[in-house]
Amino acid sequence: MIDPPLRLSQGHLQLLATCPPQFQRLYLEQLTTPMPPEQQEKLDWGDRFHRLMQQWELGLPVEILLDQYPDLAAAFSALIKAVPALQNPYPGRRPEHYLILPWQNYLLTVIYDLLVTEPDRAEILDWKTYLLPQNPEKIILSWQTKLYLYVLAETSVYEPEQLSMTYWFVKLPQTPQSLTIAYGQKQHQETRQELDRLLTQLNQCLSPPDDSVPVFPHQTDCQSRCPYRQHFPMVSQEVNLLKRLAAIPPLSP
Repeated sequence: MIDPPLRLSQGHLQLLATCPPQFQRLYLEQLTTPMPPEQQEKLDWGDRFHRLMQQWELGLPVEILLDQYPDLAAAFSALIKAVPALQNPYPGRRPEHYLILPWQNYLLTVIYDLLVTEPDRAEILDWKTYLLPQNPEKIILSWQTKLYLYVLAETSVYEPEQLSMTYWFVKLPQTPQSLTIAYGQKQHQETRQELDRLLTQLNQCLSPPDDSVPVFPHQTDCQSRCPYRQHFPMVSQEVNLLKRLAAIPPLSP
């Protein structure tokens, strides 16, 4: 048994499903490579935008950020205009809300940019600081979508059919666009099966039968198409997820 339990986010699951060696390198060995300046700049902008939205929802002053970063102010103004409900406080909105779901030897951890709850429904909102992809299938099938909805269904009174997730894409100069994904019992069961398969594989990698050093081989179909096969860049999304996970306080004994 793993002691203490590993905390796994959607980013970790995405890495594990896409490229197990990259998961081992980034999460277990904590090895990274220098980030190009332009990539770091995008990461910093995204961090500022998420901090701005969190402060806004908590009723904290945001004028300093808006005055200091005009492009941030423009994106913020465009989003508020696109989502009028954000203009007024609402007790059912929970910014930067995190949940933990124990699973075997792991703690599945999610951080919602904004969780909106009502008596008969709940919606997860997520801010994306890039353009809506022409083919949204990758987002729909991503581990962020699957894990965020699955954990909410497992830790709340809502049925899967009462849940949805909306991504808002706020990249300037485009008008904010949204992508809403409905949920249901079928998707819930499929995610449970995928989690069981993926974490069973992780258990096997972490506990080799001869007590040797854990080995994380490439997936069968990733030798030719794996984006991490030759180089191991620390992409901005992974950095952001690991930073936000590290900020979560430890569980009480």
